Amino acid sequence: MKSNWIALLLFFSATGAWGQQYGLALPGYGFEFPRDYFNHEDYQTEWWYYTGNLVASDGHRFGFELTFFRQGVSRASNSDTWFVHDLWMAHMALSDITGQQFYHEERLNRAGPGIAGVDAAAGLVWNGNWKAHIDDNREDLHGVGEKFSVGLTLAPTKRPVIHGRNGVTQKAEGMGHASQYFSLSRLMTSGSIELNDKTYRVQGTSWMDHEFFTYSMAANEIGWDWLSVQLTDGTELMLYRLRHKDGSIDPYSSGSTVDANGKSEFLSQRDFVMTPASDIWTSPTTKGQYPMRWHLSVPRLKLELDVATPLRNQEITSRFGPDYWEGAIDVTGTQANSAVNGVGYLEMTGYAEPGKQILPSN
Repeated sequence: MKSNWIALLLFFSATGAWGQQYGLALPGYGFEFPRDYFNHEDYQTEWWYYTGNLVASDGHRFGFELTFFRQGVSRASNSDTWFVHDLWMAHMALSDITGQQFYHEERLNRAGPGIAGVDAAAGLVWNGNWKAHIDDNREDLHGVGEKFSVGLTLAPTKRPVIHGRNGVTQKAEGMGHASQYFSLSRLMTSGSIELNDKTYRVQGTSWMDHEFFTYSMAANEIGWDWLSVQLTDGTELMLYRLRHKDGSIDPYSSGSTVDANGKSEFLSQRDFVMTPASDIWTSPTTKGQYPMRWHLSVPRLKLELDVATPLRNQEITSRFGPDYWEGAIDVTGTQANSAVNGVGYLEMTGYAEPGKQILPSN
């Protein structure tokens, strides 16, 4: 997958040359399940994001990520098996927190004769031998990599959480700078991880994001800081702040809180503060400088949380797209002056060196 045509397709998709073929994420979208667990070909970009914190029976701790991306290229009517309607990218990562090692792999395919895609009738999202089998009651994840593999069963304890307002999550000023976005905020997880010829039986909790859109970020936005938090009292929190190129924060940054009974509440940018600490990790690969600690404040919930990561190097470097940091976090703090703690995942984009070549030339 090193040929220059892929880089060219990604360039035109990113610059919106084909975006006019696709619909926009607009207010009033009506979510339906299980339909919306699967693909939305009217939108140009779509992803299924699984992350989680797991512990083995011997106490060994892991974080994991398995992500499927669909990037629309052409909506032309063409029945050729190899015609590129969509590009399918996937990332798989394992954070060996106890062993202080990070592993990640990626792949990029076209659908071809069943190489990658979505089959709603079969309940499948896949890219090669990485796949998610989805229904209302459970999700099964399987991924086989060069150095590790995962086989996990995820059982949701709450119904899907719809983020944003009126069916849309606005990301910037202007029509269509938005996404349709929902999460499964607490999935009880069990299964196995294979690493270094050893099999670990694991249990823990996972989080799933599904987002679809055509244009999302504005031209003056350079990246975002996103996190999910699962507290031991049964509540969850999702926040993201969108960063402008001048260092300011976009007023459309937002989030959601989910109580123990599954009731969700929208949080606008005025409702919370995400403050990075001065503890910075510099990537030896990309030279990106990532904040390793954060403070979260949600005054109207009387919630004050400190976020730290148990493994500093959880940066995903990509041949096919942007580099970003995505990893397991620990959370401590107070809610209404009572101590709380939990785990979660943190994603930081736009910190790595600009102007990287997406693919090597050959």
